[in-house]
Amino acid sequence: MTDEQTTLKDLKSTFSVPSGLEICRAATLDSLSDHFEDAEWIKANFSNLVEEIQSDAYRRYLAKERPAAIKSFRLVLGQLLPEDANAEHLFKVLEDNFWALDKFFLGLTNGRRPRAGKAFENVIKTLFDTLNYPYTPQPIINGQPDFLLPSEEHFRNNAMDCIIFTVKRTLRERWRQITTEGTQGHLFFLATIDEGISVNNLAEMRRNRIYLVAPKAIKQRCYPDENNVIAFEDFFKHHLDPAMERWRDNGIIE
Repeated sequence: MTDEQTTLKDLKSTFSVPSGLEICRAATLDSLSDHFEDAEWIKANFSNLVEEIQSDAYRRYLAKERPAAIKSFRLVLGQLLPEDANAEHLFKVLEDNFWALDKFFLGLTNGRRPRAGKAFENVIKTLFDTLNYPYTPQPIINGQPDFLLPSEEHFRNNAMDCIIFTVKRTLRERWRQITTEGTQGHLFFLATIDEGISVNNLAEMRRNRIYLVAPKAIKQRCYPDENNVIAFEDFFKHHLDPAMERWRDNGIIE
């Protein structure tokens, strides 16, 4: 292993920030404030919360990223400096490790993109947990949706009575995989904040019994006349909460 590779490995190993879920939970607590136990308020404001918490979580990550990177530089590059180091010594260390630093920063930049996608899923997960909705995360059911409500066990017994809920920040062509995620299921819901879904794709989703679930502002601005695009608030009111009542009546959940 070259000195440059060793430096890059050491920088990566000493770089540490809280997990995306931890950051998301902290942002959620701040956003909910005094409404943490007010389920009806959370559901009525779910669209705004999704967008607000995502933005706040990203700001929090960036605030953690910088000091974490500086700590790594001190731990790794600091060891390469002599005790009587001056500016020239520092510049020499930077010059000798330029490509390691370049790759380290590139890794940070590339890491933000999947974090942004995962943040959307983490927001949904955190809010579902806050509202005490029952689900199995990432079940293997001829595919792997993000959430299966109320449970994988109930899906095995009565797939038609379950809700399959998947989260994709942006869609492109990836939405088609949802049609394999539990093909016996009765209701498919795909949460997104994508504002550029084509009319043809929306029509194909409709034929495959897929509802898009989006923040209210995106629904009104981008898809006002698409009847298979619903706001989060309508998802709760017309789909999930009625299902919760049915599951309770049938003894599926408490």
